Amino acid sequence: MAAGQGSTGEAAEAMLPASVRHALEVADTRCARAGAQLTALRRQVLALVLEAEQPLGAYALLDKLKAQRPGAAPPTVYRALDFLLEQGLIHKVERLNAFVGCVEAGHDHDHHGHAHPHQFLICRDCGLTLEVSDHGVAHAVAEAAAKAGFTAVHATVEIEGRCAACAAKG
Repeated sequence: MAAGQGSTGEAAEAMLPASVRHALEVADTRCARAGAQLTALRRQVLALVLEAEQPLGAYALLDKLKAQRPGAAPPTVYRALDFLLEQGLIHKVERLNAFVGCVEAGHDHDHHGHAHPHQFLICRDCGLTLEVSDHGVAHAVAEAAAKAGFTAVHATVEIEGRCAACAAKG
């Protein structure tokens, strides 16, 4: 359990889906290995992102966090999000200015800087956002950059379209 997490945090966490609880434990272990601390607050913000069905903006996260921490303020959320991004536990979907859990955050392995390729498929009708990790896309982007004399360090591809459910509706 994260340091400083009281009985209220424990009760709230016990009600989370098993997959989210597992991802939180793995995140705690990954942070400790990196010499970082997943504090109770950071853990709560991560849990909110992981349990959300859609990407959440910082103020939506703040509203949800205030249910557990009435005194929470925007800087509180932004600092936690910065930490979670730095640790590779979440991603920012720029198109939506929102945050989503990393699909690999629940896996117990080291990303050496979290450089796994990721692309987002964003439904323009319902907002569904899926993270995919296609090495072929990442290779194509790096190759195109190299042809232009540019060394790609990091790339996030965001693709807007329609999900299968919305396409089926017509």
